[in-house]
Amino acid sequence: MRVTLPGTGAAATRRATRVSAAAVLLAGLLLPYASSAPAQAAPPPRTTSGATAAVPAASTAAAADDLTGDIAFSVPSGTFQGQVSVSLSTAIAGAEIRYTTDGRPPTATSALYQGTPLRFTRTTELRAQAFTGGSASGKPGTAVYAARDTTTAHDLPVVLIDSYGAGKPGRDYVDTATMIFDPGGGGTTSLAAAPAVATRAGVHLRGQSSASYEKAPYRVEFWDNDNDDADYPVLGMPADSDWVLRGPYPDKSLIREALVFDLGKEMGLQAPRYRFVELYLNTDSGPVRSDDYMGVYMLVETIKNTKNRLDLKKLDEDDTTLPKIQGGYIWKFEWMAAEEPTLPCGGASSTCWNYLEVVDPSPLQPQQKEWLRTYIQDFHNVLHSQNFADPNTGYRAYIDVNSFVDQLIVYELSRNMDANYRSAYFYKDRDTKIFAGPLWDYDLTFGVGGFFQNDQTSGWQYQQTRQPVANDWFTQLLRDPVFVDQVRARWQTLRRGLLSDSALQSRIDALSRPLTNAAQRNFQRWPNLTTRTIGFFTTPTASTWQGQVQYMRDWMLRRAAWLDTTAAWGGPTTSPSPSPSASPSSSPSASPSASPSPSPSPSPSKSPSPSPSPSPSPSGGAPGACSATIRVVSSWPGGFQGEVTVRAGNSAVNGWTVSWSWPGSQAVTQVWGGTRSGSGSTVTVRNESWNGSLAATASTTFGFLANGSAETPTATCTSP
Repeated sequence: MRVTLPGTGAAATRRATRVSAAAVLLAGLLLPYASSAPAQAAPPPRTTSGATAAVPAASTAAAADDLTGDIAFSVPSGTFQGQVSVSLSTAIAGAEIRYTTDGRPPTATSALYQGTPLRFTRTTELRAQAFTGGSASGKPGTAVYAARDTTTAHDLPVVLIDSYGAGKPGRDYVDTATMIFDPGGGGTTSLAAAPAVATRAGVHLRGQSSASYEKAPYRVEFWDNDNDDADYPVLGMPADSDWVLRGPYPDKSLIREALVFDLGKEMGLQAPRYRFVELYLNTDSGPVRSDDYMGVYMLVETIKNTKNRLDLKKLDEDDTTLPKIQGGYIWKFEWMAAEEPTLPCGGASSTCWNYLEVVDPSPLQPQQKEWLRTYIQDFHNVLHSQNFADPNTGYRAYIDVNSFVDQLIVYELSRNMDANYRSAYFYKDRDTKIFAGPLWDYDLTFGVGGFFQNDQTSGWQYQQTRQPVANDWFTQLLRDPVFVDQVRARWQTLRRGLLSDSALQSRIDALSRPLTNAAQRNFQRWPNLTTRTIGFFTTPTASTWQGQVQYMRDWMLRRAAWLDTTAAWGGPTTSPSPSPSASPSSSPSASPSASPSPSPSPSPSKSPSPSPSPSPSPSGGAPGACSATIRVVSSWPGGFQGEVTVRAGNSAVNGWTVSWSWPGSQAVTQVWGGTRSGSGSTVTVRNESWNGSLAATASTTFGFLANGSAETPTATCTSP
């Protein structure tokens, strides 16, 4: 869908943005529940390989020359204080110059430039065109001048957006003057400096729940004189027209998303480049003032199929037959907020996907849509079939398994509240399988969110019970012992390097250090460090920004420690190859808790050491039977984490069931490593498909979270 900007004519149309789905999305989300230091330079941007992006200055000059066209402006685009005087000229012989200051392109009846400098005291978009004989001659030109009344020094790059008094951008694009200032050799910059980029740009509000924040996210699209895309290199990142400003708001460390992007890139996943910036957004007709400061943002590349972004084969409109129709494609799952074109799922509603939105190509031809839908449906059907794990004809024939393994690790380490449900991207090139990624939207992570237990350091995020399900692909993959073993082996390898405790802490230090001064300004503008609930989400509280960073650090280390346990990805990494004819067992499941955790779980600053209460005597049995013991791993006011060890007797067992009864009002809220059934005070847990067979005297473990005071009741174990 496209809209015409007021006064620009039919040739200058822009894409319309979606009507906000935030209210619908949040209603669905809530439905199941009640309830002056030395300046420091910013780090260089990273490419997908981790290298600094080299961008020629000629790219910026070319885009700027295209904007000025055949008009010479005596003062280049930038900011001014008080008043600016601008003279116009052109090299076109015998031409007169006509101009506008209201954003409209000049016509033969627009104001005639008389040779006297034009004087401006307000932010102005000066557009000019040469005319000969009453007809436009040569290229039009534009310069943008922003009035300012602040000189604050910044040690991060600064982005200025001025809407010419049109108010705060909404869901439709608003014409703006947009400028970017990069710290110079002294390590600081200000709005008084010469901008590295100064251009026309369309800006609109983006996001779902985040769109309701005072510190809102924005989409920025650089425009040329015809309102078409204009590619500018930005802060060391390759030239493009499309960018996103993401303002960390519930993430009071300011670095959660940047951390995930950096880790994902080094693991081999696709992730956008970014730079930390500070934003000024001027929405009134006055000069830019200090109260237009909006805080620390991330300026991020959008996900799109271009040479400098996700570089896939381009599908043209006439690529509707083999082999070209096979790619490239980008799609995502956007729970309760998917835009057309969407792909329907065929089959049982209990297993089908929902909210699958095709991102690229756009427009999507009917033949391309049907080819992609059929391909994804074939993969989905195989994943739910009896022979889903067959190494030749099963799911491995359709997906790049390594990317799915790494995506799962990123989801679970961060406990992304929206894992698998929203901003869950996938892509397929013409000659490849399906890849997981690129990474996007990781602010509700590392203890921020509060829904679906995502603020707990124990348990599995993929087992969240949000309905309707967006997709169950990872749940199905985890039925395969070989896939589970591949995840476990990859995790253990990463823990010896990229994801070791020391490496994670060093990375947090490197990300947070350049933000020290900017964070002070951010939280002077948004004093929410001790606010528990932001929007609909629970967040950690601390009296300082440094305390917020420390909370994230501690939470992450505790989470990694839990993933190191045998209930998760610790232990040996050998699993039998799946039999091609074996029938899949039931998918892992978890019963929903009565309500979300209202706040991050109280816990020590270091990974808790297991301090079990005295274990009861294990239950015994005849040869071939099994025994089970319960221990408390950690506890906090109102809840605790437990671990159950299941051990075979003198003979092997092929499946086990553990039961116990609580002595009081305790209630299990989540189980991993087993499938729970029953209700009330009696708990029954059966094995998963991958841990039911135990050799004589061998053991396995499963874990659980529970409400109430910590107890270790006697457990019984039976085996078929």
